Amino acid sequence: MPKRGKKYLEAAKLIERGRLYTPAEAVALVKKTAFADFDETIEAHFRLGIDPRQADQNVRSTVVLPHGTGKEPRVLVFAAGEAVRIAQEAGADYVGSDDLVKKIQDGWLEFDATIAMADQMGKVGGLGRILGRRGLMPNPRSGTVVRSAEDLPAVIQELKRGRVEFRNDRTGLIHAVIGKESFEDQQLVENLYALVDAVMRAKPAAVKGTYCRSITLTSTMGPGVPVDVAKATEEASNFAA
Repeated sequence: MPKRGKKYLEAAKLIERGRLYTPAEAVALVKKTAFADFDETIEAHFRLGIDPRQADQNVRSTVVLPHGTGKEPRVLVFAAGEAVRIAQEAGADYVGSDDLVKKIQDGWLEFDATIAMADQMGKVGGLGRILGRRGLMPNPRSGTVVRSAEDLPAVIQELKRGRVEFRNDRTGLIHAVIGKESFEDQQLVENLYALVDAVMRAKPAAVKGTYCRSITLTSTMGPGVPVDVAKATEEASNFAA
């Protein structure tokens, strides 16, 4: 275990051992225990009852957070022809084809999300080792591989508004941003509701037993705050209805 600093240890004392907090309580507490001198990112961490080694138990989906993430992503679009103009007019930050592939191969990664026209995937596929490990590879399941240029504006604007892609890691955990410390409490709660509902809807049919075993909220530097899964799931379902 890493040695914790004095500020972290003081913040951790505010969390009652063994207690599960409602979403509203957890949000208030995670903000209270955020002690850094910058606007910390607030994340939700899910421990799932899945076997990540089984392809039919992996979880991957997207959610549009009602209040965004606190940062407008830089969107890159792999496109050619008329799709270039459409993507640029829709607000994409970078649009191109072979030029962008070469730039990325040379080490450039100054973007936060990618979209690819389907006819570009033959070129983009070779970037899998670079983009895949960073969660930036366009994928049909996440809606970031687009077949018609007319569909580009909607996808670009969703990403700009705060669409978050989530997927489990090799240990069965999901880590996702729900906002910033500077957000109003209710904004973070509603973003958490949207994420919880999306994670629950993404439950693979092959999973048996308890699907979501725990949810923990953390700030960038602060300690984890355990959330009552049953309460969060119930409230998230009511919010989404």
